Amino acid sequence: MKLLILDAGHCLSLALAREANRRGDTVLEIEENVAVSLEHLEEVAPDALVIPPLAQPINADPSAVTAHAEAVETCLDACRQTGLPMVWCVSDQLYEDGAEAPIDEHVIPAPRDESLQRLILTGNRIREQHARHLIVRLGPLFALEGAGAWLTELLDNLLTGREVRAAEDVIFCPTSADSVSMALIGMLQQQACGANAWGAYHLAGTEPVSAYTFTSVVRTQLATRLEGLGEMAELGQLVALNHHHDQPLRRVLNCRRVLDVFGVHQKPWRLELGRMLDTWCQAYKTQGENA
Repeated sequence: MKLLILDAGHCLSLALAREANRRGDTVLEIEENVAVSLEHLEEVAPDALVIPPLAQPINADPSAVTAHAEAVETCLDACRQTGLPMVWCVSDQLYEDGAEAPIDEHVIPAPRDESLQRLILTGNRIREQHARHLIVRLGPLFALEGAGAWLTELLDNLLTGREVRAAEDVIFCPTSADSVSMALIGMLQQQACGANAWGAYHLAGTEPVSAYTFTSVVRTQLATRLEGLGEMAELGQLVALNHHHDQPLRRVLNCRRVLDVFGVHQKPWRLELGRMLDTWCQAYKTQGENA
C-alpha cells in the first residue's frame, strides 16, 4: 500500500514515517505542503491521501484555520476527481463545549467559534461529496518531535526552568502520535482489503485527565529519570489554570466504533508517555557522553 502524507513536519507525519519503516507492507510519499494538486495526485498515484490535524485550532490564528480548511478542500476536489480515498485527521477541540458523557462518532461538532465552524463546513463537504473518506477525530497529540508535538515543548520549558501553565478544569484523553500512526495504517490496510468501512471515527488515549495532571505526570516522571541519570535539574514550576468555574469541560471521545469495525484498541497514554521519556532520556544520556 502506498500513502501520500501531507505536512511533512507534523508530528503525525513523522510518526507515520517511523511506522511505515517498521513494516514491509506500506510505503509513503511525504509532501511539505498541506494541499495537493490533481496533477500531482495523478503523478504519485497513491492508494490513499492522509492529512494530519491542525494543532489546537481553538488557539490558532483564524487565518491559519481558514488556510487549513481551504487546503483540505483543495485535496477533496482532487480526491473526488481521481476516486482516491481521503483521510482527514481533526482535533477534538472541534467539540468546543465538550459533553458530560463520552462523545460518540455520529455526533457532529457544533462549535460557536467562527474559525471552528469553518472546519465543520469542510467536514460537511467531505461527507456530502466523497464517500471514500475517513474523518478521524483525535485527542490531544503528544510526541517527541515535529510540529504540534506538545511533549517536546513541555520538556523544553521544564528543563529551562520556565513556568508551565495548564488548565485544571479541561478534561481530555492525551493521544500519542505513534499510536495514531499504527491505527491509521492498520485501518487503511483493512480498507485496501475490502473493509469498505468509510466514515467518522474517534481515536484517543485511555484515561481522561486534565491538562494540568498530564503536565504534572510529565514533570514527575522527567524528574525521576533525570535523578536516575545523576542529574539534579531545577525543573520549571506548574501553574493550574481554571477557565470553567461551574464544572470541568469534558472532551472525552468514545472510541468504541474504531474497535468494533477495525479492532483498533486505545493505547494507555501513561505507558506511551513512559516509553517516550525512556527514549528521550537515552538520547539525553548519549548526548551528555558525547559532549
